[in-house]
Parts: sequence; structure tokens; C-alpha cells
Amino acid sequence: MIVTEPATGGVHRHRGTLFVEDAEIIAVSAFPGEQFSMRLSAPQCASHAVAGSFVHVRCDPALPMRRPLSIMRADPQAGWIDLLYKIVGKGLRTLAGRTVGERLSVIGPIGRGFAPSPQRRRTLLLGGGVGIPPMVFLAETLQHSPGGWQPLVLMGSEIPFPFELQDSAIACAWLPPEVSSTMPLLETLQVPARLASLSDFAGVYRGYVTDLARAWLSRQDRAALAQTEIFACGPTAMLQAVAALAHEFAVPCQVSLEEFMACAVGGCAGCTVLVQTAAGPAMKRVCVDGPVFDAAAVFPVAGA
Repeated sequence: MIVTEPATGGVHRHRGTLFVEDAEIIAVSAFPGEQFSMRLSAPQCASHAVAGSFVHVRCDPALPMRRPLSIMRADPQAGWIDLLYKIVGKGLRTLAGRTVGERLSVIGPIGRGFAPSPQRRRTLLLGGGVGIPPMVFLAETLQHSPGGWQPLVLMGSEIPFPFELQDSAIACAWLPPEVSSTMPLLETLQVPARLASLSDFAGVYRGYVTDLARAWLSRQDRAALAQTEIFACGPTAMLQAVAALAHEFAVPCQVSLEEFMACAVGGCAGCTVLVQTAAGPAMKRVCVDGPVFDAAAVFPVAGA
């Protein structure tokens, strides 16, 4: 038997923490592959956002359907959030045409974010394509948190990365020295990071991001793995591979799912996924029950 939760639960759960803001566009940057970053002045959202949460954006007044976009950074003091997206469909193409000074209706922050365990401060963050933003947010959060967190970020893309590649001065002794490219922001934050792709990008590991993750995990001893936790966001096939990798190395893993959404606040139940729970299989809404879930619950490994 598969249980479906009442559709109203998400709305009630987020009452008092969900905001509708008339956000001003304060910066836009374009990257190859029809990718864009956008900074919005959204003080309430910025004050409550956590790594893994997202916003529901009205791309244009003429388009009634909003688009869910992950938050890549948030500054509660300055009151801004950063979004990163790739054009897919009419809505995001329209959004890409918006300019600095214009305003967008934004609902957020929405969803359950990542919950790193204090007992596992060696954190492996894996981002694929448009799954990169939550990993950047989580890396910055951990780097600024007390307690000696050790984030390592690995990112993969088959189109040009949505940032200028930079040679890292942060050593990764488990990799050949020619695998040196990183994201400038993470380098500034002093977070070790490396990139993977099957495309021929300078300084980038040739392979999938999960291949790069395996290379690191296989170098860790039992004591190190006991302090490690994996976090990932990206296409479904990638997340399935990450879940299998986490199972192989007996490391807990949290994944942020990407799903099409209509209301994004739990009312329509249009983004449900099958999740294994202690009470049996259940249909959970990605928007409010997630988007972050335990990887083993969403992608159970055969024979586990």
C-alpha cells in the first residue's frame, strides 16, 4: 500500500516562514550554454533561506505559471539572493530577458534544506549542471559555521560551467596536478573544489562527477569514512549513481531532487515522488516534504 499525505500539510507547515516579495533585479550575468545568474533584492527570503531551499519565480506578468529555482547564495544583512538557471522553455527564456531594475514576484524560501550531521564534518558536496547552486550555498554555509567543517565540492557539467574557470591554489593531493580548475567563488571562500566533464575543458577531470567522487572516497580510510557525509543535487540519473556510491562506501547521503512544480507550496501534489519510510512506501511532495531527502529512501539499492 502506498500512502499519499494530505495536500494541505505543506501550506500549514510553512505558514509564517513563506514570503511573497516584489523583488528587484540588481545584477544579471550571462554564461555560455544559455545559463544565467541573477541577484534579487528579497530581504525576507534572504533572511530565512537555508542551503537546499528554493524560490518560485514569476518570470513575466504575462506568464501565470511560476518556475522553481534553487537559491545559490543568500545575504541576510544585504537582503539579496542569487539564482542560477539554464534556459529550458518559454518561461526561463523570458526570465533571461529581464534586466537590472525590473521587478519579479518571488515566493520563498520553500522546502526542507540539507541537515548536515555534527558527527560527520567531512562533507562531500556533488553538484551536476543546474544542481550546482545548492552545493555552493551549502559549502558557503559550512565554511562560515563553527566546528571545523571540511567541505569538498565536486561539480560536473557537459556544457561550459556557469562561471570562469580558475586554477586552484588549494591542493588536492588525491588528484593529478593537471586537474586544477575550480569555481572562483569557492576559491575565494577557501573551499577545495574540482570539476568533472566528458567535454574537453582545461584543468577539468575527464569523466562523470561520480567518477571524481569515487576517486576521493576510495582514498579515505575507515576512520575518515566514518566522519563523512555526502550531499548531492543534479539530474535523476546522477543522483541514482550517487546513492549507489554512498551505499558502496557505507556513507550517509542526502539528495536534493529536481521536479516540475505547479504550486510549489504543497497544495497540488503535482511533484510527488515515491519514498521509502519506516511505515512503508509513501508519496512525498518534493516542494514541501523535500526537496532534500535521504538518498537511500528515494533511490534504494537492490539487495540493500
